[in-house]
Amino acid sequence: MSYHTQEIIILSTTRELTIDAKVDNLHRVQAFIDEDLDSAGCPAAAHMQLEVAVEEIFVNIASYAYEGQTGKARIIITREEDPARVMISFCDSGKPFDPLAKPDPDVTLPAEERQIGGLGIFMVKKSMDDMSYEYKNGENILTITKSL
Repeated sequence: MSYHTQEIIILSTTRELTIDAKVDNLHRVQAFIDEDLDSAGCPAAAHMQLEVAVEEIFVNIASYAYEGQTGKARIIITREEDPARVMISFCDSGKPFDPLAKPDPDVTLPAEERQIGGLGIFMVKKSMDDMSYEYKNGENILTITKSL
């Protein structure tokens, strides 16, 4: 009689949080993300970059997506093991808005000569490995990806 053991390999995990899109809830969103990154042994530099990106994106949703009203935001974090990376999707049903469509700010200009807005998303784009946007089924979906 022979016995075969079967090895189960988890290649990715996904967790989701739905929360009121209010700036006051930023700490809850960050705690949700931190828990996942900590359990993955995320390197400190990548962890810090992801925290800054999460703050920028969530605050933008809370501040602008629902035009002064309160709506919901869904944050979906997917961690893959091979290659080690994390993808965080931010979903809201506010007004359609593609933050990637706006041209990057001219950071060579002095601050007082630059147009207002866009610097936060520019910083996120520069610190992530990939960033994508789609409008699907009445939702804005902005996804950031970072290798771990």
